[in-house]
Amino acid sequence: MAGHSKWKNIQGRKNAQDSKRAKVFQKLAKEIFVAAKAGADISTNAALRLVVDKAKAVNMPNDNIKRAIDKAAGNTAGEHYDEITYEGYGPGGIAVLVHTLTDNRNRTSTNVRVAFNKNGGSLGETGSVAYMFDRKGYIVIERADLEVDEDTLMLEAIEAGADDVETSEEAFEVYTEASAFTDVKDALSEAGYAFVTAELSMIPQVSNDIPEDKKEQFERMIDALEDDDDVQEVYTNAIGY
Repeated sequence: MAGHSKWKNIQGRKNAQDSKRAKVFQKLAKEIFVAAKAGADISTNAALRLVVDKAKAVNMPNDNIKRAIDKAAGNTAGEHYDEITYEGYGPGGIAVLVHTLTDNRNRTSTNVRVAFNKNGGSLGETGSVAYMFDRKGYIVIERADLEVDEDTLMLEAIEAGADDVETSEEAFEVYTEASAFTDVKDALSEAGYAFVTAELSMIPQVSNDIPEDKKEQFERMIDALEDDDDVQEVYTNAIGY
């Protein structure tokens, strides 16, 4: 992995994201809608199952989840979202991937470009930074009140198909190949583990420090991107972020 705890990197932003819970639910509803277009049954639609699990992990109400699925099943108006990933560099040369779902490409492209340009970043061509990231399964199990030692959990995870387990005082972080994620998640769930996070993510191969004089500018850029209704996920290779 990148050699740095992804969990520690995202903990600092968790409270800020929690304060935007309504917007998070709105974005997840869009993601559920897109996944459910391929079938409303989570037992046969793996993509839908993953996003529903993701929604439940942030306590999205079941009614909201059902509404998004029903909307997709009954969608006769041709509502459609394009999935577009933008690549670029933030202040200090930090690599940034921006995953979007949009019904208006021009609007989204303009908003993303403005967020980069106004905050010392620059958009790049397709493939300009994606090669620095790997698509991985990522599972976090908090250690508080967990009566299991590091060796036991690591053995269970590896036997289930995980690639790596990173440990800290706060949590176990399990990394898998994207193709093995569901099997590993199911095996650990059946073993009785509860997850703080369980998702497919873009994990940087190498993480870099944000220069001290660029941190405020970098944070403004990320905030602008995350506040955009069309932006689903923002991935960076910044340490501590």
